Amino acid sequence: MEESKHPCYSADAHHKYARMHLPVAPQCNISCNYCNRKFDCVNESRPGVTSEVLTPELASQKFSWVKENIENLSVVGIAGPGDALANWDVTRKSIELIQEKGEDVIFCLSTNGLMLPRYAQELVELGIKHVTVTVNCLDPNIGAQLYKVVNYEGKSYTGVPAAELMIKNQLEGITYLVAHGVLVKINIVMVKGINDQHIPEVVKKMKELGVFITNIMPLIPAPGSAFETFPQTSMKEINEMRDLCQLEMQQMRHCKQCRADAIGLLGNDRSNEFRMTKPKVEDKSLESKEDDKAYKIAVTSKHGKLVDLHFGHATEFLIYQGKGNEFTLLESRKAEQYCSGISDCDTDEERKSAAMQAVADCDAVLTMRIGYHGQKRLSEQGVMSVEYCYTVEDGLGYALEQLKKAI
Repeated sequence: MEESKHPCYSADAHHKYARMHLPVAPQCNISCNYCNRKFDCVNESRPGVTSEVLTPELASQKFSWVKENIENLSVVGIAGPGDALANWDVTRKSIELIQEKGEDVIFCLSTNGLMLPRYAQELVELGIKHVTVTVNCLDPNIGAQLYKVVNYEGKSYTGVPAAELMIKNQLEGITYLVAHGVLVKINIVMVKGINDQHIPEVVKKMKELGVFITNIMPLIPAPGSAFETFPQTSMKEINEMRDLCQLEMQQMRHCKQCRADAIGLLGNDRSNEFRMTKPKVEDKSLESKEDDKAYKIAVTSKHGKLVDLHFGHATEFLIYQGKGNEFTLLESRKAEQYCSGISDCDTDEERKSAAMQAVADCDAVLTMRIGYHGQKRLSEQGVMSVEYCYTVEDGLGYALEQLKKAI
C-alpha cells in the first residue's frame, strides 16, 4: 500500500523513506491570523517558509538531483509556500513534468481546501492519491477568529461569511476526494482559547467523512502574524488532545511541521544541500574605491557558517571588521540571551541592556531575525539591524550594502 511508503501517513515509514517538498506555489488565497510566510530563511522550520520559489522546470530538475542523491526518496509533495491549489497551473505542470520521468514516486499536496470543489476532480485524474487539508474548525464563529481574509472568485470575504465559505468548500472537497479513493489527511492547528475545545468535534466529523488520519499541530506564533504574541501550544497539551481524539480515529504523532522546501527524512531536513538558487548580492567589485571606511558587524550564528540564529536567542556575537569583500573575524563576544522565553522576554531589562551593550560599538548586527523592539533599541544606539538567512560570508556583503545605502 502506498501509505506504507509515505512518511506523513505512516509512523513506520518516516524512519525509512524520505520526502521532498517542491516550493512552486507562492500565492495564497486566504490570510490566516497565525501565518506569516517569510521567504528566504534557511534555518527556520515551519509551514510557509522556504529559501526559494521554483518554476515547474526548475522543480523537475531539482527532483532529478535529489533522486540521484537520496535513494530512499518516496514522496514528492507541494506544500506551498502558499497554497498548492491557489497556484494550480504551476502545481499541475510541476507534477506532470516529474511524472514524465517515469520514476516510482508518490505525489501529494497540501491545501487549505478553499479551491477543492473546483480542482478535486483534476487531482483525481492526475493520479494524486494523498491530499492534506487544513481544517481548523467547523464553527464559523470560531473560524472568524482564525481567518482574516478569504479571497474567492474575485471577491474578498471577512468574518463569519469568510469562515462559512471556507468550511463549506472544505467539506465538499474532502467528501469528493474520499469518495474517489484519495487518502485525506487533516491538519488542525490548535490555538489555545480559540479552537482547542472544538477540536474533538472536528475530528469526529472527519471520521464521518472517511478521512484517513488527523494531525493536531501546535500553534507556532509567527513573528509578524496577528497571533505573534499568543503562547505556543505545548506538546503536553497537544498529546493530551491527541489521546482524547484517538478514541475517534487514528492520530498522527510524528509531524515535524515541515518547511515548504523540506527534503529528506522527517526530522532531518537536508534542503540546504539542494538549493537551486541563492540570495542575490550585488557585485562587490563595483564598490567605490574611495570608500575606505572599515565597518564592524556583529553576527548571530550557531556554528559560524550560516546566519541561522535569532538575535533574541544569541548568547555570543561574532564580531567581524572589514570593507569591500574582505572581512576579518576579530573576536567572539559572550552575551546574556536577549530573550529567554515568552514569559519574561519583555521584563528582564538588565539582560536586554547587556545584550545591547555587547554590540554597541558595531555598525550593524547581522541576524536571521530580530523583533521590532530589538530593532528599535539597536537603532537608538546607532546600530543597524540586518536580517539575512544564508552564509555568513554572503551576509556580511549584504549587510555592507545596506550600511552604504543608509549613508
